[in-house]
Amino acid sequence: MSRNILIAAALAACTLTAGAQTSIGLQTYALTGNYAIPTLGGLGLEASAVTFAADRGSLFVVGDEGLGVIELSLTGQVLGTQAFNWAGTGSTNNDAEGLTYLGGGQLVVVDERPQIAYRFTFANGGSVALAQQPQAPVGSTTGSVGNVGTEGISFDPRNGSFVSVKQDNPLELRAGSLNFAVGGGSSTMTTLYSGANALFGVNSFSDVQTLSPVAALAGSPAANNLLILSLDSRRLIEIDRGTGNVLSSLDLAGLTPQAIEGLTVDTLGNIYLVAEDSGTPNSRLFVLSAVPEPGTYALMLGGLALLGWMARRRQAQG
Repeated sequence: MSRNILIAAALAACTLTAGAQTSIGLQTYALTGNYAIPTLGGLGLEASAVTFAADRGSLFVVGDEGLGVIELSLTGQVLGTQAFNWAGTGSTNNDAEGLTYLGGGQLVVVDERPQIAYRFTFANGGSVALAQQPQAPVGSTTGSVGNVGTEGISFDPRNGSFVSVKQDNPLELRAGSLNFAVGGGSSTMTTLYSGANALFGVNSFSDVQTLSPVAALAGSPAANNLLILSLDSRRLIEIDRGTGNVLSSLDLAGLTPQAIEGLTVDTLGNIYLVAEDSGTPNSRLFVLSAVPEPGTYALMLGGLALLGWMARRRQAQG
């Protein structure tokens, strides 16, 4: 066997290629971080959404009271804040339930009941008048849908599109483009899946996250998958966007008694969840990371053994 073939075999034994990955494998994830989010005069209470900013290496969190957005380190330290001014938006409850990061300091926040998305630029220590920012409709209907509206939104950097989830009555998963404009805007988002009751085996949708930002999944089928968080079912699931098949899942019931409402993922595949204070002193940030399964360890050891054998063989031939 040639040296190049042996090297290729060793690499294949050490790791799975991105092209072969069809799932992120939620069953391999375990809790690796648990951090209190400072209350910040109410700004950090009732955490309802979180998003990862790849170009800043940080997280942004919003509470469903709609007071503003907080920038956090990946271990929960406060890096900055920005207040929301809802005057002129027509919002009745200021339910900031969806949040996603576009890059370059730009974020999109969604007001749940009217299902309106606002795009704005983060400015630490300042305040943003949302009525003066570009906006776009997210839902399949116009007008308020009550407290079961859009609960989550995620940006897909591959093509600039978005995915969103509606909490209930009916549950909806939508995808497409948003055309932002001050005072108006439009949407080409369409409903991929809808259900009056349970959908994908869960009873509500609390947030959604595309897996395309995960570097190791680039070019693989898994990059097109979606993570969906369900507060009522206390589960995190991974679905195939095209078929709606559930590919992996994780039971969150033992993680915390608090209401887990927000979800995001970083470029390394670490998952971040935020939970409301729910009678406790603080909202919390949870970090979940993949733990290699025993079979993966066996592949890695096999690859290392093969590399060692190759080195000894070259020494003998020399």
